[in-house]
Amino acid sequence: MQAEHHLEDGWLTQAFGPVSLDQLNAKAAMLERLDNKYVVRAAVLQQAMEGLVRHFDVLEIDGLRSFTYDTCYFDDEHLHCYLDHHQGRRKRCKVRVRHYTDAGLCFVEVKLKDRRGVTVKKRLKTQPDLYGLLDSAARDHIDSSYRHLYGDPFPLQLQRVMDMRYRRVTLVAREGGERMTIDGGIEFSSHGRIRRTDADVFVVETKSANANGLADRILRQLHQHPTNSCSKYCVGMAALDLAPRHNRFLPALRKLNALPLGAPMAPMPVREYPMNRVGSPA
Repeated sequence: MQAEHHLEDGWLTQAFGPVSLDQLNAKAAMLERLDNKYVVRAAVLQQAMEGLVRHFDVLEIDGLRSFTYDTCYFDDEHLHCYLDHHQGRRKRCKVRVRHYTDAGLCFVEVKLKDRRGVTVKKRLKTQPDLYGLLDSAARDHIDSSYRHLYGDPFPLQLQRVMDMRYRRVTLVAREGGERMTIDGGIEFSSHGRIRRTDADVFVVETKSANANGLADRILRQLHQHPTNSCSKYCVGMAALDLAPRHNRFLPALRKLNALPLGAPMAPMPVREYPMNRVGSPA
C-alpha cells in the first residue's frame, strides 16, 4: 500500500530554512501577481525538493510550517461569479472570507482580474466570529474594491454557497518576490455534503511577476505544466454538483479525482455533517 503524505507530517518542509510572517510580508506579499496552478502528486514534490531547497525558505510561525485555512465563498443565486470564470470573462470577481485558523486571523478577500490579466486581491481584516458572514463593512469593502478596478458598483446580492478547508505550506524565494503555496487535504462542503481530494494530491500555486519564476522552471523540468482553470472555488462547486456547467474545469477535476457525482467515474465519499448557525461544518 502506498504511504499517505500529509503536510503536517513534515516530510515536505523539514529541509527548508525558516522565514517569519513579517519577513514574508516585507518581501513577498504579492497581492498583485501572475499565478500558475499545478495539480501534482507527492512523488513529484519529493523530486522537486532538491531544486526548491536551494532557492526557497518556508514560512514558520510558532514552530509550525503547515497551516489550516478555512474559507467560505459567496456568490449570487444565479452563480454569476462562477459562470464568469467558467466563460473566461476578463472582468470577473470572487468573494470569500478566509480564517487563518492557526494564527487566529480572519479577512474578507476580493479577487479581481485587471486588464493585463493580473490577479488583484483586496483584503479587509474582520473578526473571526464573523466568519461566514458579510457585514456592512465587508459589503462596503467589496463594493469599493470592485469600483476601484472596474468603475462600476458591485452588481450582485451575495450569499454563502460553499466552504473549503485545507492545509497549506508557503515557500518564499530568498531573492525577489516570488512565492509558492502547496495545498493538501482539501475538503469542499456545502448543503450537508463533503468531498475530499486524495491524500497524495496537492494544488501548487506559483506567484511571480511574470508567471515564469524559479518554481515554474523547477516543475517544468519534471514535466509538470500548469493546470488551466484550476480555481479551487470553481472546482469545488463543480465537484459538489452545485454548478450548472463545468466543462472548463474538467482537466483539473480529473487530476484531482473530483469529477461531479453524476459523472461516469466513481464518486468521492459523501457524508452528512451537522450545521452550525451560519451553515458551516460544526
